[in-house]
Amino acid sequence: MNYYIIAGEASGDLHGSNLIKALLKQDTAANIRCWGGDLMEQAGGHLAKHYKTMSFMGFAEVLKNIPAIFKNIRFCKEDITAFKPDVIIFIDFSGFNLRIAKWAKQHRYTTNYYISPQVWASRAGRVKKIKRDIDQMYVILPFEKAFYAKYGMEVDFVGHPLLDAIANTPITEDQHFRKTNQLDLERPIIALLPGSRKQEVEKMLTIMLSVIGNFRKYQFVIAGAPSLPMEFYAPFTNAQTVGFVSNDTYSLLSHSHAALVTSGTATLETALFKVPQVVCYKGSWLSYQIAKRIITLKYISLVNLIMDTEVVKELIQEELHTNNLINELQKTLRGPGRENIIKGYTSLIQKLGGAGASDKVASLIIKNA
Repeated sequence: MNYYIIAGEASGDLHGSNLIKALLKQDTAANIRCWGGDLMEQAGGHLAKHYKTMSFMGFAEVLKNIPAIFKNIRFCKEDITAFKPDVIIFIDFSGFNLRIAKWAKQHRYTTNYYISPQVWASRAGRVKKIKRDIDQMYVILPFEKAFYAKYGMEVDFVGHPLLDAIANTPITEDQHFRKTNQLDLERPIIALLPGSRKQEVEKMLTIMLSVIGNFRKYQFVIAGAPSLPMEFYAPFTNAQTVGFVSNDTYSLLSHSHAALVTSGTATLETALFKVPQVVCYKGSWLSYQIAKRIITLKYISLVNLIMDTEVVKELIQEELHTNNLINELQKTLRGPGRENIIKGYTSLIQKLGGAGASDKVASLIIKNA
């Protein structure tokens, strides 16, 4: 069969790559064209557009790039028409994908969605459009099945693909990892996961690195995003004694004692490695004011959302400053605060449904096409 997959961010590229591997394993005649990144291409997809050219963060940046966004939409429709897929698979990236889904359904394409838009966080009215335009929805968070059921839509809970991603990623042994990345061989590591978009990383690293002087017994190590060149990080690593790891975040997490993490998928990845963390988020004033009015959640991190309680501390907007970050990071390093976080992680992992999400989704896509 012909499969057309659309992912628009680094996390979508990761999960899309594992889906492509599963599809090729179950359908040896599969022909896959995709929007994604290096991982999806390496897995066997033919890349139509790289996500690096279409990743815009925040309301202000989206407004500024509207012409480019509409150009991408036009190209996508033309590319789908030329490819003639048996099924279109949307991965997250809702602003773009729901527009294409509406057009695709009108043109009688089979539409599948893997990794639901976060309609449970804001603008739940979008469920009506999803019901209209999506033939099959595959969700990865345990509470999403019940959420969609409230709107009369049956979806498949397949488990979280991060469990597969972690299981399939080789982890470098501790001492070899430290030597390869020129890290101190003894001091415990505090990982810094500042995000994947340029302006986000700049803002978050500036705040995260402000605490270094208070934790001399630890070494701070930045996890470099695959979407950003190494030279982008030079001002942060040259100015202070801080390590840097490129494209090996899972090895970094497996050897870390604690972490400072920008809100997003990375909070769940950190939890799956059982690394106590402080969750950080600070957007532009305009973006935050808009988001505050449309997002209805008690928490912003996936860890706390899934558990429906505060397992990890979230420092958001004006609460994210050096003093608060120092205080909360200290709690993750030892004592009851650290123990409670790790206990919460154990319960979280049990809720996620076990490994095998990629294989389950591939099987359902083939069955329902």
